[in-house]
Amino acid sequence: MDEHAALGPVDPQLGQYPAASILAALEAPGDHKDETLIMGDVARKAITQVETFVTELLARHLEPARARDVAHLLATGMWSHDRPLRARELKELGLPVEIGVGEEERELLALYPQPRGREASVEYSPGVPGPPRRPEPERPRTVPERRTARL
Repeated sequence: MDEHAALGPVDPQLGQYPAASILAALEAPGDHKDETLIMGDVARKAITQVETFVTELLARHLEPARARDVAHLLATGMWSHDRPLRARELKELGLPVEIGVGEEERELLALYPQPRGREASVEYSPGVPGPPRRPEPERPRTVPERRTARL
């Protein structure tokens, strides 16, 4: 990982709602709308699917029990979906993280520049030149039309 990089949780989101939050809402006392019950069913399935897939990925690098534990943390809403997990935290979880991105990787990343014209959510590559900026197209200058009042 680059020293400025971060990964995030992989908890599933159903539309605008975290799956874990939908399940938490179902635990609240009282009646629930049919839509909420259906969303809860989908949320359970989504969490199971993501947790299973992440466990398989992590089992390549971690002991099976640890892979399941870490997958559970990443997939079940332990943190909010936008929580950045930096290298130190990932190492604490047992992931085989190394700091530093090689020159070949940087050259590869340079082949996929971020779109310009809007603020990138995350982009920082010190020492790697980005694509040249395109000049702004010249806009024709117009002279405001003069209007005269009629009496």
